[in-house]
Amino acid sequence: MAAFVYILRCADGSYYVGFTRRPPDERLAIHRSGAVKGYASSRLPVEMVWCAEFDRDAEAFAVERQIKGWSRAKKEALIAGDWDAIMRLARRRGGRPFAAPLPRGSSGR
Repeated sequence: MAAFVYILRCADGSYYVGFTRRPPDERLAIHRSGAVKGYASSRLPVEMVWCAEFDRDAEAFAVERQIKGWSRAKKEALIAGDWDAIMRLARRRGGRPFAAPLPRGSSGR
């Protein structure tokens, strides 16, 4: 069963990063309905701005946790598909890059 990691842009301009086993459009409809109380439900309306599919739940969950720790600028580079910016923003203070953030096959939505 496929798993998805997605980024929502909320009405206040903030980003919500989530993981789901449901089809992305179905999960977006749930967020938009406000049926599940939480971060996104208090910032409606929301728009899905990025989504990637993974074969394994563990991989998707790890990517979700990784992206949640990223800066706003790095999330925006991911949404734009700007891999050069992602790599530049991934550099440590000492100049060494972190491990590659995501497989290049991931795509925006």
